[in-house]
Amino acid sequence: MTDTPERGPQGSRPPPTPGYRWFVLVAVSLAMFGNYYVFDALNPVGPLLESQLGFGQAQIGALDSAYNLAALLVLILGGVVVDRVGTKRAMILFGLVTALGGLVIAFGREYPVMVAGRFVLGLGAEPLIVAATTVLGRWFKGKELAFAMGLNLMIARIGSVAADNSASWARGLFASWQPPLLLAAALGLTTVAGGLLYAALERGAERRFDLGRAGPTDRLVLGDLVRFGRSYWLVVGLCVTFYSAVFPFRRFANLFFEQAHGASSQQAGFMNSLLPWVAMFATPVLGLVVDRIGHRALLMTVGSAMLIPSFLWMAYGAMPLPQPVELPGFLSWLPLMWPIPAPVALLGLSFSLVPAILWPAVTYLVDEKRLGTAYALMTFCQQIGWAALSWTVGKANDVAGASAANPAGYLPGMWVFASLGILGLAFSALLWRAERGHGLETVKARGA
Repeated sequence: MTDTPERGPQGSRPPPTPGYRWFVLVAVSLAMFGNYYVFDALNPVGPLLESQLGFGQAQIGALDSAYNLAALLVLILGGVVVDRVGTKRAMILFGLVTALGGLVIAFGREYPVMVAGRFVLGLGAEPLIVAATTVLGRWFKGKELAFAMGLNLMIARIGSVAADNSASWARGLFASWQPPLLLAAALGLTTVAGGLLYAALERGAERRFDLGRAGPTDRLVLGDLVRFGRSYWLVVGLCVTFYSAVFPFRRFANLFFEQAHGASSQQAGFMNSLLPWVAMFATPVLGLVVDRIGHRALLMTVGSAMLIPSFLWMAYGAMPLPQPVELPGFLSWLPLMWPIPAPVALLGLSFSLVPAILWPAVTYLVDEKRLGTAYALMTFCQQIGWAALSWTVGKANDVAGASAANPAGYLPGMWVFASLGILGLAFSALLWRAERGHGLETVKARGA
């Protein structure tokens, strides 16, 4: 099949070819790779911040809270920016801010400077995700949408996996806290490269293809920001509880695995990376399956239920620590270990299933011209829960004296995560009940 467009009836332009649309996906995913790497580069550096710079766990959690606060300030405006100025300008703008945040963090020897860097990162990274998600919602339809979003998440999570395992493949940088963050700042420049590439592709497509643009956006009225249906708000509730459990856990996971289960820094990084590693491959497959069979609300209920035993098993159960697997010479750089701890694998499956359905579901509940605002509003609410939980769990760990000498100090925080799983299960069950017989629960693949 050629990607050369042909004129349709009466000289009209053809729609974008499949090859062109998948190239758009690559450009957007490149930006997301750098975004995820810069954000998660702090995971393996956490123990070094504690030992070398004297940061407490509440301070480490507050680094995420600074990110979340920035996201809260910019997200709604960012969603409107995406809808108003267009995705190509938004991708470049937010990519530049994200890269700048990575640079400030890398030079943040003093705690206030690092907090400022995380704040700048939040100003760019979360609106960049909104812009990228909006791009995919406009370029992919029907039976391709969840699969495209799954592939985007897969490539983005390569950034997370690479960051989590950087203590293995970039071991020489981990004598100090700063070199790994300088590496992250360099890789963060891919956010700019991906945005520029996407802008060039959209500009070229405007000359060659009929892009089927959405109608003009509504005039901004603050009251309109919350005028969405009940099912949309149930999806938002699930989004808040799910990510308020998973993301703060990942921030503390390296410390938890090292101090509560006796893992090495390489083992802790590998186990933390299993969440995005499993999701990296499972999310696009699950997205493709869901596009075919429907039953979105039911499957989100199943995915939410997996959180509860995952956290309690890690808190109270013994876990065999994975050991390095020797690979042939050209693959020896891969940080592969075995066995995979069952509760971490279960959490990884949940981290695959819920996002594969959660984000595409919004496109079935919201008009296309309001997608940017809808995604921004949902992410805005997500940031509130995430900000509160990151600091709260860190403070709980400090108050309970969580450390290698006192592993039980991590139990209150793990119960907080399990409780969020119960709340997320309630939201997803209500959504399933509301959508049975129509809407999300029955819609299957529609024409692309």
